[in-house]
Amino acid sequence: EDGTGIVHIAPTFGADDAKLGKEYGVPGLMMTDKDGNQRPMVDLKGKYFKLEDLDPQFVREGVNVDLYGEYAGRYVKNEYASEWKEETSRPDDTTLDIDLSVMLKQQNKAFRIEKYVHNYPHCWRTDKPVLYYPLDSWFIRATACKDRMVELNNTINWKPASTGSGRFGKWLENLQDWNLSRSRYWGTPLPIWRTEDGKEEKCIGSLKELFEEMQKAVQAGVMTEIPWKGIGLNAASEKEFDKIHLHRPYVDQIVLVSDSGKPMHRESDLIDVWFDSGAMPFAQVFYPHIPEEEFAQIYPADFIAEGVDQTRGWFYTLHAISTMVKDSVAFKNVVSNGLVLDKNGNKMSKRLGNAVDPFSTIDKYGSDPLRWYMITNASPWDNLRFDMEGIEEARRKFFGTLYNTYSFFVLYANVDQYRDQYPSIPVAQRPEIDRWILSLLHSLVKEVDEAYNTYEPTKAGRAIADFVNDHLSNWYVRLNRKRFWGGEMDEDKLSAYQTLYECLVTVVKLIAPIAPFYSDKLYLDLTSVTGSERFESVHLADFPVANEAVIDKELERQMYLAQAASSIVLALRRKVSIKVRQPLSRIMIPVTDETQKRAIQAVESLILSEVNVKELHFVDSANEMLVKRVKPDFKKLGPRYGKIMKQLAEEIRIMSKEKMNELEKNGFITFEVAGQQAVITLDDVEIISEDIPGWLV
Repeated sequence: EDGTGIVHIAPTFGADDAKLGKEYGVPGLMMTDKDGNQRPMVDLKGKYFKLEDLDPQFVREGVNVDLYGEYAGRYVKNEYASEWKEETSRPDDTTLDIDLSVMLKQQNKAFRIEKYVHNYPHCWRTDKPVLYYPLDSWFIRATACKDRMVELNNTINWKPASTGSGRFGKWLENLQDWNLSRSRYWGTPLPIWRTEDGKEEKCIGSLKELFEEMQKAVQAGVMTEIPWKGIGLNAASEKEFDKIHLHRPYVDQIVLVSDSGKPMHRESDLIDVWFDSGAMPFAQVFYPHIPEEEFAQIYPADFIAEGVDQTRGWFYTLHAISTMVKDSVAFKNVVSNGLVLDKNGNKMSKRLGNAVDPFSTIDKYGSDPLRWYMITNASPWDNLRFDMEGIEEARRKFFGTLYNTYSFFVLYANVDQYRDQYPSIPVAQRPEIDRWILSLLHSLVKEVDEAYNTYEPTKAGRAIADFVNDHLSNWYVRLNRKRFWGGEMDEDKLSAYQTLYECLVTVVKLIAPIAPFYSDKLYLDLTSVTGSERFESVHLADFPVANEAVIDKELERQMYLAQAASSIVLALRRKVSIKVRQPLSRIMIPVTDETQKRAIQAVESLILSEVNVKELHFVDSANEMLVKRVKPDFKKLGPRYGKIMKQLAEEIRIMSKEKMNELEKNGFITFEVAGQQAVITLDDVEIISEDIPGWLV
């Protein structure tokens, strides 16, 4: 529970504890090791220092040898010991932190000690508890640029926007100085040299500056010679440049001289590897050793993408360094990816056995179906529940449908020797069904182009899939098969070929960013058949541009109504097992206004042909196609109208159609029963809709 109370504070073993201790003047408990260094009581392996590892004078003056000796050399937690295994541990194998707690309680030095279960950080590789440890570090004063970082962040297009204003924005608002140094062996060396007393220091900013400082050191006698003797700074070849070693241990052999003549050794720490990542825009082109106009061509980046966890990693370091170095953003647009979880929503882990091997998955399904599934199943910034069946569905439903449509075209194009030798028939002269699919195609081009430009690949992929599955394959090709069969190459047949080819080659170009390999193969196969384009790859062809003159929204609306009406009628046929080949006499379609009625009339013959019905009638509303009755809810109405409930229930039962419409429209209706007014709401009744006898609705 949250609230007031007492908590143990250890300033040397927790960032928050250290901050609180500093605020209230509670110092950390430090010990002096045999090398004269100030250290906490626990070493980097998680155990108390042995007495022989401590400074003898410090032991004599500041250590209760008898008491400390009981615990010296023991691990704070048994898990830190390499030989400890949970499955072989004994109940009496208590850890040092428990033994210390018991000792403090026995000596009446602890107010209260209790056991309780709580969250605690563990190493994600070893599952061992994390021990926070204080170290001296070098920091970048990032807080000095905090306001500017916030300003520049507001100019970045974040996907989703909530990450930029929320997670990343809040991180910047609560910005702390950047802990730059790391106590490791391999990495970028911290370019700071200091005298032994720490009073003089130099931060080296370039290879040239380091070379000049080494020359001073040789002249002062603190170094015998420059390590890169004979190489100089103007190495013409990469081979010569590679002879200059700036990593450990070589860089630590360089001793410089201070302004007062004292030897200076490099600080032993390395630079945070995230600094390397954040410096990428500059380091990749050896900036500032290239012309500014050349650098401006690649900086800032138009687009980057990484996991949402990088708000405190790469996204931040890029932004921070760019702000401090160039007073600019490092990237204009960013997609913050969500996590890939297993199909049950759990984080994938080799240890848990729910991780998916990407290489075997690609071998089985192909990289394009995998990519298509991941992009169209969820927006990149949302977490994805990864399911193998989804990849198979994408391969079958989208890629299979597109390939079947392509195969249909190629089959008849080869039979008819269709090539690009015929003049293009103007769209206005083509049949209505061709003009409709081309209008829909160019509307798709607009939608997909906008989606890609605004970093919404999921919208683009889903729109393309809908076009291919619902409109191109299931509607256009199915309704126009006969136009490709037999006969001479008349204008109607040529129009069908040219229309379907334009749809296929345009779709192939639209999917290229998501399915680069499949689209390239299909594009080359298509163009080799027709000879219409000579590019060696779809990725060298121009991206489609929508032709506004071809787009006819009214025609699209009419065909949508035809598809919707046909789909509903066919579903009703399936509901009662009436096959399409059995003709029906009549269908009734409710319309809301004359505009909708005229739109359906424009495609009436298509609907009747598709569903095998002889006549189509219109009704003014769905109410004319249903029989409605109203049942009172006695549990709600009874307590309110007890004495008149029987008469009220009868009034509700025989309610006229007009009163039902009034109730549904206004949400309530008033009755007068036995001289008393009764207000009935929609919550007080149940409205039941039933089919007209002899009809299926």
